[in-house]
Amino acid sequence: MRQILPPHWKQKVRNFFLDLDARIDSTLFSSAKGLRELYERFSTFMDRFYVGRWKRWVFIEPLSEAATIGLGGMVLMLTLAIPAFRETADEDWLKKSDLAVTFLDRYGNPIGSRGIKHNDSIPLEDFPDNLIKATLATEDRRFYDHYGIDFPGLARALVTNAQAGGVRQGGSSITQQLAKNLFLNNERTIERKVKEAFLAVWLEFRLTKNEILKLYLDRAYMGGGTFGVDGAAHFYFNKSARDVNLAESAMLAGLFKAPTKYAPHINLPAARARANVVLDNLVDAGFMTEGQVFGARRNPAVAVDRRDEQSPNYYLDYAFDEMRKLVDTFPKSYTERVFVVRTAIDMKVQRAAEDAIENQLRQFGRDYHATQASTVVADLDGGVRAMVGGRDYGASQFNRATDAYRQPGSSFKPYVYTTALLNGFKPTSIVVDGPVCIGNWCPQNYGHSYSGSVTLTQAITRSINVVPVKLSIALGGKEGPKAGRAKIVEVARRFGLKAPLPDTPSMPIGSDEVTVLEHAVAYATFPNRGKSVTPHAVLEVRTGAGDLVWRWDRDGPKPKQAIPASVASDMAGMMSHVVSEGTARRAALDGIPTAGKTGTTNAYRDAWFVGYTGNFTCAVWYGNDDYSPTNRMTGGSLPAQTWHDIMEVAHQGVEVKELVGVGMGQKLPPQPAAAQANAAPRVLETKPGPPPVLTKRGADILVRVEKMLDDAAKTVGATTLNEPARQKADSSSALAFPENYAAAGPDGTPTTAPRKN
Repeated sequence: MRQILPPHWKQKVRNFFLDLDARIDSTLFSSAKGLRELYERFSTFMDRFYVGRWKRWVFIEPLSEAATIGLGGMVLMLTLAIPAFRETADEDWLKKSDLAVTFLDRYGNPIGSRGIKHNDSIPLEDFPDNLIKATLATEDRRFYDHYGIDFPGLARALVTNAQAGGVRQGGSSITQQLAKNLFLNNERTIERKVKEAFLAVWLEFRLTKNEILKLYLDRAYMGGGTFGVDGAAHFYFNKSARDVNLAESAMLAGLFKAPTKYAPHINLPAARARANVVLDNLVDAGFMTEGQVFGARRNPAVAVDRRDEQSPNYYLDYAFDEMRKLVDTFPKSYTERVFVVRTAIDMKVQRAAEDAIENQLRQFGRDYHATQASTVVADLDGGVRAMVGGRDYGASQFNRATDAYRQPGSSFKPYVYTTALLNGFKPTSIVVDGPVCIGNWCPQNYGHSYSGSVTLTQAITRSINVVPVKLSIALGGKEGPKAGRAKIVEVARRFGLKAPLPDTPSMPIGSDEVTVLEHAVAYATFPNRGKSVTPHAVLEVRTGAGDLVWRWDRDGPKPKQAIPASVASDMAGMMSHVVSEGTARRAALDGIPTAGKTGTTNAYRDAWFVGYTGNFTCAVWYGNDDYSPTNRMTGGSLPAQTWHDIMEVAHQGVEVKELVGVGMGQKLPPQPAAAQANAAPRVLETKPGPPPVLTKRGADILVRVEKMLDDAAKTVGATTLNEPARQKADSSSALAFPENYAAAGPDGTPTTAPRKN
């Protein structure tokens, strides 16, 4: 039987909630009443300070707004200052020096050094007065009057630069420059400038003016791999900074602005012109009179001739950057900063690479409208044997081998074909070379023609553009071309490419940008039986006392199986046809198995050849820094010839290894006697000459030369016209009337097929 509750329980519940509601209402009412009374008392009190009419708008409102803005500004300044002050977290920031590294080649011979050993042994008072004044007059005339940031000097620099329409004068104080040297890098960003300003003020509170000036003179980079004025004085003048005269002091002070541009061992006229500006600054600042600087103008400083001291500077810069990253992985308790590093460089190959690039640019650079080149030669374990980052390190320290991202063109296609082989295709698989479009984009082959049904081997040999695009579509299947391109990028990542590789329809034919270094070492995956390796310069690290710290074969990253060995072998076989009968015949090595791929980008802006043997891999790039087009340069011209010249030296005295998928290579056939008699293109077969494109005036001149030779032959008799002259006439006719001759391929060999990349 269900229990029935007494009826009075409902009344008790109701009374409880009524009581609770009353208590809440009473509390709220009392609180509101108390707050109202408190506000009224506050208002009554503040009325005593009321200011009205004009006094309010002249004094009170501006002060109120200033206080509000000031408070907001303080919060903003604190927010911006926190990242800067984090740079000073190391309590040993003043004593801690940068790395000092002596580099050796792979055989243990010294090749150069990077970094600094701080020389604090010269007190500030021992530096010549001329040197101190020259530095202050040029870098920071109000150094002793500001607190880290020279606002009048900054404003003056802004006005001067605005009037000149460019950067003519810097606004950074010596303290700001020291803050950058101690804590920051050289990146040109707003964030770095904000940090620099806060750190400059922080330094002013922590150090005296003389301590700041002393640190600046000791730690500023002065060109030639030297840091500090004392090191620069020894390097440029073979004397201590204590002993430099006024002319030498002016030249040293002129290096702070642009040490590589004004280094006297590279460009003495520019260094003397800059020193003359420093002398003008001394007079303008009132530190010296014109009479006092007259002798220095008449007798400028003479630097030690170091032109014969050729160091592989691009390589050393790369190795030093690698070393700095490597040191960061050492235990924090490790305080050693002086190291001796054995690198993978082979100076014989390095010199061959430098000479090959310089020779090609000197002979044919103007004809091809090409001004720059870079190359990387590496072992199959990723060790960089040679690196050339540009034509002239003295003119430009920008390393085009490691820092320049350029379109690889058709040299990217091996990653596409590799992806195809991984997804069921074979070297003998047939693909139709015919029109194809992805959206509004329709790729074209070189020569704007199609070859119909071709195998993958034929397609890569002739560098057909349509086939890789069709492969990317087929790889995507029902998911579409985008999925196919994603597979290609994933395979390229396995090879070691770290470039962004954005997804675009033209990516399969090389529109995405890569670096020469990554591209060269990625190709090592093919001769490595599918194992990818990491590019590196450092083989062994020891302390100054000789203790072993790190070794690549023990501590470095190990090779990874990127693709099956069978796929790598098939790709090597396919790519060997590019050298033996395709677009890179100039790269063929006598008796050495070779494979690779040429690349030429839109409007001939970039020309590549990336190839490998059973011993080495090498990438060569030609082009211009301003992305201007070359004069129809293809990857089969200068890049292939340069690659041949470098690798020929690299394999001297080396046991030639078999290239899996190719074999041991073949001897190149001798030139037939009949072909030598009609040797119009023979010069092009050994050295790539100027492009086969003539102006009307050039063609007319060649026609006249031919006519003169014919007239001479008729006058003197056929027997007096020697064979070299007849060859020259034949060559002139071939250039003047190309329609009478077989079309020449990019390697200079006559062929009836359209030329490819």
